[in-house]
Amino acid sequence: MDLTPGTLDRMTPEQERHFESQLEQDDGTEMRRVLHAGVPVYYTRDDTPPGCVIKEYPEGRKELVDFSTGDERLVSLLTE
Repeated sequence: MDLTPGTLDRMTPEQERHFESQLEQDDGTEMRRVLHAGVPVYYTRDDTPPGCVIKEYPEGRKELVDFSTGDERLVSLLTE
């Protein structure tokens, strides 16, 4: 499935359901693969503020970001 920027907006309802089912079944393997390849990943947790996502970098740094303007905007650095 092509997940390059902009493709999520063009998914059909059937493609969205398929994508969501894949996310529900993910055990973290794909996220680890992407991080190992040097690419940041985006995700949410139950406590992620509405409208925000967590951006995690390969070295472990995490940021809370917002895309409501259409561009990525840093909301805050996350520490754990």
